[in-house]
Amino acid sequence: MVPPALKEWDVQCQALVAGGVAVVVRKGGIMETHAGFEVEHRRFLLYPTFLHQNPVEVRGEFRGLLRADPAPGVLVLPALAEVVAVYRVESLERAVQLEPFQVLTAEAIERRFAYRNRPWVHAVLVRVSPLVPPLVLEETPEMLGCVSWVPLPGGVLSGVGGQVRPEGELLALREELDGLLR
Repeated sequence: MVPPALKEWDVQCQALVAGGVAVVVRKGGIMETHAGFEVEHRRFLLYPTFLHQNPVEVRGEFRGLLRADPAPGVLVLPALAEVVAVYRVESLERAVQLEPFQVLTAEAIERRFAYRNRPWVHAVLVRVSPLVPPLVLEETPEMLGCVSWVPLPGGVLSGVGGQVRPEGELLALREELDGLLR
């Protein structure tokens, strides 16, 4: 079965699939409820989006991954992600300390933290495995908009490759995040 997809900036998806980062910082899309983002699924596909992707909010070492949408109207889902740990971060000081673990600048994390005058973000540590080959779908009107979770049409994934970061690295990263955020 095809799991739902999580919309994330294309640059973040590329960095996750390359193993350059393993954390996603989330607040929620503008079309979501006032309560914001919740980790509704423990297993999901990465849905690269170019909507609202802001080069100024991307850390310098990842700006080289920025690109225009290579195929508007075609959705290329590159990988399966599984949640290793979720942190609700309610301290701005701790939230900006997430900068080295993902693609956003500290200023972008701070802006997300303060969004809608609700002071918190989620940090989600994920185990990422590329799809072989990537799942290619037509992007339908139902998939569009500023939402986090997107249900996908039924079907079967053709193949999932090995995880991009060794399990030992993920466990060490979880211990580091536990010490930083709990």
